[in-house]
Amino acid sequence: MLEFYWSMGHDLALRKELGKHGDGIVTNVSLDLRAAFPTMKGLSENNIWSMKRWFLFYNKDFLHQLGKESENATTKLYQPGEVLPTERNKQQVFLPDDTFFSVPWRHHVEIIQHCNAVEEGLFYIHKTVEEGWSRQELVHYLTARLYMTQGQALTNFIERLPKPQSHLAQEVLKDPYKFDFLSIGPNYDEKELETALISDITRFLLELGKGFAFVGRQMELKMPNGKSYFPDLVFYHIKMRCYVVVELKVVEFEPEHAGKLNFYVTATDKLLKSETDNPTVGLLICKSKDKTTVEWSLQDIDKPLGVASYDLERICQNVIITK
Repeated sequence: MLEFYWSMGHDLALRKELGKHGDGIVTNVSLDLRAAFPTMKGLSENNIWSMKRWFLFYNKDFLHQLGKESENATTKLYQPGEVLPTERNKQQVFLPDDTFFSVPWRHHVEIIQHCNAVEEGLFYIHKTVEEGWSRQELVHYLTARLYMTQGQALTNFIERLPKPQSHLAQEVLKDPYKFDFLSIGPNYDEKELETALISDITRFLLELGKGFAFVGRQMELKMPNGKSYFPDLVFYHIKMRCYVVVELKVVEFEPEHAGKLNFYVTATDKLLKSETDNPTVGLLICKSKDKTTVEWSLQDIDKPLGVASYDLERICQNVIITK
């Protein structure tokens, strides 16, 4: 079915008459197809327009190249349904593969509605296949702009983790994290932020990304001397096979934050990590950060740490407007 949709989009893009005669041609195509295939779904006008937009999204210069070709060509312009000869058209036409066609149609529609570039669209295509995203999950990551945020956290993973774990850990973290699903007032503190995140742990896990399993909040890390420490949140990442200790800060990043998180990661390695687990990773999520301050703070830290910011501006604005 997707191959048929792609072919339909290709044929519509080839018809210069589409621009001359307006929307009527799509209406006629929809009526003709529904008359010929009365039991077949997906032949509405809107869906056929989506087929054309889908094809042109991945071939943005297609019509422009056809226009140049028609101005200089000594032979006929391509006809609907005709295979484009590559020697006559220097613009490469995007050729979908099995992975591309394995993604459901409605996923494709969401992607072309939210994305601006082919590379961005293909990123979500491959992520959908790799992670098994539902349409709801895809929409979440599209609106959260995962393409722009994934792998953007400031870390020392390259220096502190072996390959390939360092690369995987870097890709797992992002910046910023979108907490705009929280119902929280403007004058919140760290405890309120933590409580709000745990209250909506499903959305929080979705925002963290695939593979995170929640282990505990304020888990006791009891030292041999009997003294206990309590990190904000502890997760286990299934693919990385390691614990992830998360500290929350509702202020701008300060160098001492890295020192405290470094200790929590060490304590987790000593008290929770097994022989089969990889080294624990620390993640500090703060309100804001200065890149140089973070980089200098992490430079001589022994443990693998990452620093990212969070964004819940929309929720705070909504609360203010309501008041």
